[in-house]
Amino acid sequence: MSLKDKNVIVTGGSRGLGLGLVEALVAHGANVTVVARDADALSSLRIRLGVATISADITNQNAAHRILAEVRPDILALNAGTKPRMGQLDQISWEDFTAPWETDVKAGLYWVQAALNLPLRRGSRVLVGSSGAAQNGSPLSGGYAGAKRMLWFMAKYANGVAKQKDLGIRFQAIVPMQMIGGTGVGDTGANAYARAMGVKPEEFLARSGAPMPPREFGEKVVSVLDDPKYAEGFAFGLKGDTGVTIIEGAGA
Repeated sequence: MSLKDKNVIVTGGSRGLGLGLVEALVAHGANVTVVARDADALSSLRIRLGVATISADITNQNAAHRILAEVRPDILALNAGTKPRMGQLDQISWEDFTAPWETDVKAGLYWVQAALNLPLRRGSRVLVGSSGAAQNGSPLSGGYAGAKRMLWFMAKYANGVAKQKDLGIRFQAIVPMQMIGGTGVGDTGANAYARAMGVKPEEFLARSGAPMPPREFGEKVVSVLDDPKYAEGFAFGLKGDTGVTIIEGAGA
């Protein structure tokens, strides 16, 4: 679909990968609403890009329903999440282990439920941000990999509900297949793994191949949205070297 004049909500769009996505969407003519907590960052973004902004806690169930009812997006991109709290399995606390579940998964559940129960208009698309850790694990980031896998599952479950209710809403998983420097999650992970390996973070990141800066990530997500060949896929792997790859089809 063309993104020209489409209404898009991006959660966590004030920094990192979310910001890269917002910049790409604006460049392609979309009407973007950014939802995040940091009012100062949102104000700067509003001035620089001309986007609409809403300061809210993404883990607030009422906020999810209220914002979707107000904006009525054609596309909802669930990108927001907390930085994983790093630690080896034999040392990490339960609070740190479950932090991604209390933020990423909790927010994902509320926003997906709101999209289904409002519901969004027929033909709407919901992009659920996951991670390559959901496939390969991440032994130094506690419950992060499991949380990202759960979001992947939730997108699949949501497609089942949408089909059962004949809503015409499509849920798709976006799966960055490498750590990305210059982002909260990427830098946190890279610093921890580099320290464990005795190398510099830049060297660790370079092992993933060509980098995928946030704006490039955003352009790859845009291609998922507007290129017909990705219309029926379900989970998409994004990587600097290989671009966009369908890693799970709609019927899987």
